[in-house]
Amino acid sequence: MRGAPRLLPEWKAPRTAELAVFWMLVLATLAAAGFIVVYVFGADTQWLGLSLGLAFAFLAAASIVTAKSVVPQEKKEEERESLDHEREDLDIAVYVQETGQAITRRRLLTRAAGAAGLTLVGAMVVPLASCGPFLDVEQLRRMGWRNGRRLVDDAGRPLRADELAAGSMTPAFAEGLDRERLDSSLLVVRLHRDDLELPPERADWAPGGILAFSKICPHAGCAVSMFRYPLFSARVPRPALVCPCHYSTFDPARGGELIFGPAGRALPQLPLRVDGNGELRASGSMSGPVGPSWWGVQEG
Repeated sequence: MRGAPRLLPEWKAPRTAELAVFWMLVLATLAAAGFIVVYVFGADTQWLGLSLGLAFAFLAAASIVTAKSVVPQEKKEEERESLDHEREDLDIAVYVQETGQAITRRRLLTRAAGAAGLTLVGAMVVPLASCGPFLDVEQLRRMGWRNGRRLVDDAGRPLRADELAAGSMTPAFAEGLDRERLDSSLLVVRLHRDDLELPPERADWAPGGILAFSKICPHAGCAVSMFRYPLFSARVPRPALVCPCHYSTFDPARGGELIFGPAGRALPQLPLRVDGNGELRASGSMSGPVGPSWWGVQEG
């Protein structure tokens, strides 16, 4: 509205205040980006809290400086004569327009604020990855087991076939792998060969009746730690591996088939072979993804 009298006095935001707001927004952007990086690469939670706290602190500081030093500070008081909303709306629009004119680096500050806002939104969204493998869907199918990798006990000694008795259950690990990995830990059981009812494609996965399964229950990630082995098969149920958390029950004789409980799929099985020294080694990878089922739980 050229030629109309100004509602606000002439005002130019101090350059130092505008630059201070700009750099605070930049620092807020970097801190929020740092949160995303720390979260993705799994660093300590202290760094997560520090980076996110700094992002909000810099954003708050930028907002305070903007309100106190960049936006014109003008107060007016007058008696209300009539409820002329159209006139009031027009005055508000003029106020907003004139306020924006006082900021000499509007484009720079707008872009910095946009970048900070988007990065903070990203920092809020990234933790949703904890609800599932959104960052890398294939990570659930990548495994450390390969043909020839040896099975060892909790002391790191090779697991020998002749040391496993029928009806026994032995914890085992992948030699050379970090034991914190979900796919590293196993349960090795030995059944009588007459008990085996493996699918045809797994006929050679259990040398001497020795079978290996993931120790991680596909329901909620608890450790499968109970083994039921019948001594009088005519009167008790079949052999079974049981998760004590929610009692998901799996049949080792049938390749870890689910026979009871809330788990949505079979317990992953590892194919085995016995080398020339009588030691157990993997002859391939697991039969399926290790760990809780995030979606499609009926897919084996």
